[in-house]
Amino acid sequence: MTAAATSFAITVDVNGREHALRVEARDTLAALLRDHLGLTGTKIGCGVGECGACTVLLDGVPVVACLVLAVEADGRRVTTIEDERDPRLEALRQAFVAEAALQCGFCTPGMILAARALPEGADDEAVRAGLAGNICRCTGYTAIVRAVARASTTRGRGRRRG
Repeated sequence: MTAAATSFAITVDVNGREHALRVEARDTLAALLRDHLGLTGTKIGCGVGECGACTVLLDGVPVVACLVLAVEADGRRVTTIEDERDPRLEALRQAFVAEAALQCGFCTPGMILAARALPEGADDEAVRAGLAGNICRCTGYTAIVRAVARASTTRGRGRRRG
């Protein structure tokens, strides 16, 4: 098999910036972000889609980037923790710090991106369900749920308690 048959030209919008590049057929979205674009905020934890550390948004939907092939992102929009244009992401980042919802920080980018995909005003049960695919081994989820609530409240939208 020739090299041309195993690599593909793709164009992907990452955090509002369009990138045209060549990726190998086996490259994951995580590899595209980290190795091709230098966006190391996307963490590689388990590599098999179980921990959620590599969660990013693909067209606004949370995905584990270690299981999505880079070629699947062709023509699509990817949001990572490095996105500085999104006020909801910024509110979440600040709330995680304010609520001490991080310790080692390894799971934090994935948690924040999963939380970003939640609807405004999600109650605690919905937040816990939305973050269920993300594992934190050191902080515990209470502070994380509080941080998501704080971010929603900070944005002036309030939050229903359930």
